[in-house]
Amino acid sequence: MKMKKLMALFMASAMVASLAACGSSETSETPAGDANASQAETSQEGDSKQDEPKEGGKIYYLNFKPEIAPVYDEIAEVYQEETGVELNVVTAASGTYEQTLKSEIVKADAPTIFQINGPRGYANWKDFCADMKDTELYQHLSDKSLAITDGDGVYGVPYVVEGYGIIYNNAIMNKYFALDDAKAKSIDEINNFDTLKAVAEDMTAKKDALGIQGVFASTSLKPGEDWRWQTHLANLPVYYEFKDNNVDLTSDATKEIQFQYSDNFKNIFDLYINNSVTAPKLLGSKQVADSMAEFALGQCAMVQNGNWAWSQISEVQGNTVKEEDIKFLPIYTGVEGEEKQGLCVGTENFFAINSQADPEQQKLAADFLYWLYSSETGKDFVTNKLGFIAPFDTFNDDEKPTDPLAQEVIRFMENKDIQNVSWNFTLFPSQVFKDDFGAALLQYAQGTKNWEDVKTLVVDEWKAESAQ
Repeated sequence: MKMKKLMALFMASAMVASLAACGSSETSETPAGDANASQAETSQEGDSKQDEPKEGGKIYYLNFKPEIAPVYDEIAEVYQEETGVELNVVTAASGTYEQTLKSEIVKADAPTIFQINGPRGYANWKDFCADMKDTELYQHLSDKSLAITDGDGVYGVPYVVEGYGIIYNNAIMNKYFALDDAKAKSIDEINNFDTLKAVAEDMTAKKDALGIQGVFASTSLKPGEDWRWQTHLANLPVYYEFKDNNVDLTSDATKEIQFQYSDNFKNIFDLYINNSVTAPKLLGSKQVADSMAEFALGQCAMVQNGNWAWSQISEVQGNTVKEEDIKFLPIYTGVEGEEKQGLCVGTENFFAINSQADPEQQKLAADFLYWLYSSETGKDFVTNKLGFIAPFDTFNDDEKPTDPLAQEVIRFMENKDIQNVSWNFTLFPSQVFKDDFGAALLQYAQGTKNWEDVKTLVVDEWKAESAQ
């Protein structure tokens, strides 16, 4: 998506702050209704009917984000109390959403609401996507061009805008900048890869004096936990390749890449794994939660992640990082002109309603989604617990996000002097491609695969999977 659309989105309406990434190993099912499941029976006539449990149907949402599953527990309970409609939430394990959706969608009790991750996701699931152009949710979308459309129909509505980069602990960085021989004297001086590299390597040499175990948190390369590299980090070289070659992102030209910025990917990846809390050969056991805990406990100065990570930081027991010290730095890779580069900002999260569900269930699904993004109760969940930057005009100015990472995303989006990087990873050909790329990165980190072989795998599998 174009940044001018995202900017218009923010200037046109109030937003609410956001959460990515993923960190669960099991599929969890969360039926609502415990609060209303049983009530004391009474033989007395004239008892108030308001004490009886409400009944209003049932909808099933297949949730993409394991890290927000507990919030949906609460939402489901409150929604049933308010409306009588039971919301059953099933959460796919990290990295298994497409596989889970394939198995769930063919069941008699299939998801009523599910998620597609952009135009390519819609192409895979178009037979199950109902037209949402008449829904209240779509009517209140601040920028209609953000929706997934096909002809006159609307088949996916974005529910969050997110941003990611390198999260840093400003207190640790200032401690380093105060050293007489520091390679930089302020964070403003770190505006390209060469400076970032010089600072990171110098901080590694001085890690004992700085009281850290490594500059960067562990590069989590355990299968299913490697999305920050095989998807989010990989977005940058793909973005620059498509940009340089003026690729039409809606055309078949996206079905092949040369990975021409592979050396730039390697630059930052090497910097991560060689200046980390964990040795490269041990990264295959590390999860995202490990990385975020290392950052929260002050064991490192930096970690790549998105604004959704605020809860992963703030909720770590023993967290030592102050809210005012949590900031964002762009991911620099050595690309020419990157001094003006910002964060990676976009969305891959689109609600879809199952067109195969009966009309009554489709209506219940649309009503729930609008309730979540328009009612005071729902918006409170969105803003304060889901942590979303929501692209709807139902949010007032006083309902903007307050957590530090969301505020940082907004700051970068409102900065007209920089160019944020759009999300092109929604065009990645398949989960198979991403998983195989992640496995190759682990082998590279462990010293069992050379970089040229990694590059060849990326180019060949992108083409092969795009042809599926």
